[in-house]
Amino acid sequence: MKHYESLKKSGDFSLVYRTGQSKANRQLVMYIRPNELEINRLGISVSKKIGNSVVRHRITRVIREVYRLNDTKLMSGWDIVIIARGGARGKGYDDLKSSFFHLAGLHKIVKEV
Repeated sequence: MKHYESLKKSGDFSLVYRTGQSKANRQLVMYIRPNELEINRLGISVSKKIGNSVVRHRITRVIREVYRLNDTKLMSGWDIVIIARGGARGKGYDDLKSSFFHLAGLHKIVKEV
C-alpha cells in the first residue's frame, strides 16, 4: 500500500521551497513542510545538470525506492521535496539511503524505534 502521494504541481513544489525548511549534504537537498494531512507527499527533482535522461531517471527511481521501502520509519504529515545534487550521480541505493536518512535525521522526522 502506498503511504504517500507525489507532489506533481509546480505550485506545490514552490510552496515547499518558500515556506519549508531545508538541509543538505553532498548528494541531496531535502525540503520539508507540514501538510496537515495524515500522509506524506514526496517530490523529487533532478536537474539536467546532473546528466542525461537515463542518469536522471535512475537517480529518481533509486530515491523513490529508498522512500518506498523506508516510509514507515518516517513521521507522517509532511511534504518532502528531494533535490539531487551532482554528488548523487553514480551512487547506489545504499549511498542514497544513507544520505536520505542523514537529512531526515537532521529534520527530526525519523520515528524513534
